[in-house]
Amino acid sequence: MKTFTLALACAALAGPVLAESHAQSYDAGLTYGVRPAYLVSRMEDGALKDKLRSCLGNTPARTHFSVGHRGAPLMFPEHTVESNRAAAGMGAGILECDVTFTADLELVCRHAQNDLHTTTDIVAGPLASKCTTPFAPASGDAKASAECRTSDLTLAEFKTLAPKMDSADASATTAKAYLGGTANWRTDLYANDATLMTHAESIALFDSLGADFTPELKSPSVEMPFNGFTQEAYAQKMIDEYKAAGIDPSRVWAQSFNLSDVLYWIENEPEFGTQAVYLDDRYEASDEDEGLIDPMDATTFKPTMAELKEMGVNYIAPPLWMLVTLDDTGAMVPSTYAKEANAAGLNIITWSLERSGPLASGGGWYFQSVKDATDRDGDYFELLDVLAQQVGVKGVFSDWPATTTFYANCMGL
Repeated sequence: MKTFTLALACAALAGPVLAESHAQSYDAGLTYGVRPAYLVSRMEDGALKDKLRSCLGNTPARTHFSVGHRGAPLMFPEHTVESNRAAAGMGAGILECDVTFTADLELVCRHAQNDLHTTTDIVAGPLASKCTTPFAPASGDAKASAECRTSDLTLAEFKTLAPKMDSADASATTAKAYLGGTANWRTDLYANDATLMTHAESIALFDSLGADFTPELKSPSVEMPFNGFTQEAYAQKMIDEYKAAGIDPSRVWAQSFNLSDVLYWIENEPEFGTQAVYLDDRYEASDEDEGLIDPMDATTFKPTMAELKEMGVNYIAPPLWMLVTLDDTGAMVPSTYAKEANAAGLNIITWSLERSGPLASGGGWYFQSVKDATDRDGDYFELLDVLAQQVGVKGVFSDWPATTTFYANCMGL
């Protein structure tokens, strides 16, 4: 692990050079690590396992098919410099900054505007009183709780926080204990001294690592306009930071769950809008729902897939389970949703692989439509193969991009 970390650090600290040559020099240090081989060993015997096993000695190559989901948060605190260096070191060709804003309207990388209480040490530090809802300890049947937003803080205050693995201990009776709760299939080994990023800093970092960009404009937790900051100004400011950095629009896939944001970019920033990604959340399931939910009939959606295409939307990004189902034999196959998206000519990206932990119990929320065919860790590759070869997805977000990079390299994607 020391060799891997040193390679990442040396590449990130190298002096300024042309982007192409820098990317080439950084690619020399790419690694799959041990996880892809482990997952292959846990697959059922068959042609796919044989093919992947034959590629275990391959030299890693960067690929756009592999998208770092918040960096590499399976083991590193999400949306940190270190998490994204790790993702780039595993060959992710596109990296993500989820974009939200502070009290002084500066753009920063956080998965949600109101996640500081689970992704940083704020509740146990000097800024705790600034939280929208300060920490309350568990008592009786009531769980410990807090809500802390980036909009509660100035940028200067935000930068004083220490990031951590996304977790909280709902049984905690002290603020310090509330900082725990990391899932037992993740780790806190790399959480010390991690570094928060502004959106502008993420652009510079990702460019230096030879990767492209997929920023997501997060839905505000505050009422908009916020201190005169409108939703349109928010959407525009995110694009303006790429323009200020001199980034070619062809390297940027701007995302939003809010269709109006996507349509704003299509109309007002067409060079960026042509690759804008509509994050489709037209499904009925909660994060706690472990039951099988069949992908809905895409023909009933308003707008339909064809209507989205007519609006100028070229990319759509649903969660993994929306794109697959099981046939009469119990095999994973494309869902009606996937067929409708392809028929409309939409490019498909999906999220998020390696976010389910061990798969022996069915894979949880991200595998819910194929739960009955999911019983071993090697099924990560079984699902990935259906998504790539039958659904035809253009990219897959992953919490550990080595898995996706290895598959893409092996299959020549």
